[in-house]
Amino acid sequence: MSHSRPQDIARRLRRASDRRKLARSDSFRRETFALPREAARAKAREFFQRFPKAAYMTEIESWRELPDGRIEFTMRRLPSAD
Repeated sequence: MSHSRPQDIARRLRRASDRRKLARSDSFRRETFALPREAARAKAREFFQRFPKAAYMTEIESWRELPDGRIEFTMRRLPSAD
């Protein structure tokens, strides 16, 4: 069986898309910021202080440096702690 037929490729792409949708259907809250480097560090520290990792599973989900030198990052946390 060949895995390079168009219908096989389409099936694999659909399954990958479905997995991504399931991953995003979690209960985490996300906020994305784009700030100068030092302000980004301060914002991340503030976020961790406001929503402690132990209670909210807070983390920096992704980050990148933009062409203008700012840092774009997404913070992820649970909506509430029990």
